[in-house]
Amino acid sequence: MFARLLAIGLAALAPVPHPYRIERAEPVPILMYHVIAAPLPGAPYPGLYVTRREFDAQVRWLARQGYHAVTLGRVLDDWRGLRGLPRKPIVLSFDDGYRSDYTTALPALESLHWPGVLNLEVNDTKPVWGLRPGLVDAFVDAGWELDAHTITHPDLTQVPPARLWTEVDGSRRIIRREFGVRADFFCYPAGRYDAAVIADVIRAGYLGATTTRYGLARPSEGLYTLDRVRVSGGEGVSGLAAALRSLR
Repeated sequence: MFARLLAIGLAALAPVPHPYRIERAEPVPILMYHVIAAPLPGAPYPGLYVTRREFDAQVRWLARQGYHAVTLGRVLDDWRGLRGLPRKPIVLSFDDGYRSDYTTALPALESLHWPGVLNLEVNDTKPVWGLRPGLVDAFVDAGWELDAHTITHPDLTQVPPARLWTEVDGSRRIIRREFGVRADFFCYPAGRYDAAVIADVIRAGYLGATTTRYGLARPSEGLYTLDRVRVSGGEGVSGLAAALRSLR
């Protein structure tokens, strides 16, 4: 049993062969945000909260530095040699689907004519603090990319095979049915994945997947294990600037 688990773990670390030809390999930063609001009292993970003021300052700084926000689909098109990217491309991704994505992130990016990437946990369209279906439509109308982040946000490495498939494939099917978009990319909940999870992501037809691993996204390290840059509350503009400088 231990040997099997070790083999799965080692396989998950190896780059997965690309299903298509990669022409370019320019790395791109993918920022990872969660809640764009002040932390609630007693919040278990206060670092996941970036205040509105902090977020607005970071977005304005990125624009002043010449960055241009793009989607993951646009990045993949560039890597495949289908169309180029603007100078200093960057992806702004938002995990789970919080109402603050609609009230704060969407208008901030719209003011710059920038798209974002919404990694939607399907069940987050139900709670009052999440994004109701009508609000999700607003992101699609604004040119955002809508990607799958499972249905219920479990640790995919710990669920039975049938549920793993439902969470991976089912979330994409629901997003396609409810919102009429392709949902071509997957985001691993809490960054948890192994070889079995990656295999189902590929089988479901996703073109790539993002992790919580820190770094720039590079196709040479596998399209199904793309690195991101977590943006935590309190870092401010200086923290974001330092992170991007160190990665470059």
